[in-house]
Amino acid sequence: MKELVQKINKYLIFLFLYIIINPGCEKIEDSVIPSVPFSYLINLTLHAEINVAGNSIFIPNIAYGGVIVYCEMPGSFYAYDATCTHEVNPSCKIVNEGVLGTCTCCQSEFLFASGGFPTSGPAKEGLRQYYTSLVNGMLRVYNP
Repeated sequence: MKELVQKINKYLIFLFLYIIINPGCEKIEDSVIPSVPFSYLINLTLHAEINVAGNSIFIPNIAYGGVIVYCEMPGSFYAYDATCTHEVNPSCKIVNEGVLGTCTCCQSEFLFASGGFPTSGPAKEGLRQYYTSLVNGMLRVYNP
């Protein structure tokens, strides 16, 4: 019985430390891009190209101007709105090429690996970032 209590205490201590240390859900910063609630599932088996580190894909017709999903490393994904933060217009799209994206209107360039921040051009603000969660081979991209 004493061993069981010690084992339970170890698990409780671990759980307590995990709750204290884990930052939980990070709040995604506000953006000049309008917030549009959505939820979209990507089957990672059917879209194998997004499982390769440094690759990105564009998903049209969701969020404000479509979504770019970037794979930092297998199992680690970032999602950004494909609308430029300098030209806040859904027709000014960010064209993704792997780790970089370029605005079709102002030619601002954004680095997906660094949080979607601009590396050149007139844009000064990073892309609107969306939440991602990975469950059973499906990647959920969403904005509550």
